[in-house]
Amino acid sequence: MRKATGMRSMLPRLVILLAGCFACGMAYAGPHLSSTECRDLVALRANAPATLEQHHSELAALRKAGYAASAWYDDPIYPDDLQAAQRLVDYWFKSECRQLHPG
Repeated sequence: MRKATGMRSMLPRLVILLAGCFACGMAYAGPHLSSTECRDLVALRANAPATLEQHHSELAALRKAGYAASAWYDDPIYPDDLQAAQRLVDYWFKSECRQLHPG
């Protein structure tokens, strides 16, 4: 019985790992972030006073990266899923928003 419980707790991690492998292996089909998302992410990272639209834009980028906020407070893969999406958005930001953010 103990083995089944351990396997069940590993399943969400394996799903995230496989999703990441699949996303990295996909053919490049253009930019992941829109110009609005790039602009809003630049403003948020500059510690300017944030607007609601900028937060919505950031959330949209995180959702594109695979993050889905759970309605459950005991989500077993939080914050790992959020951090994985943030890393992917950071990568997209660095590679796709160069014209707005020189760093």
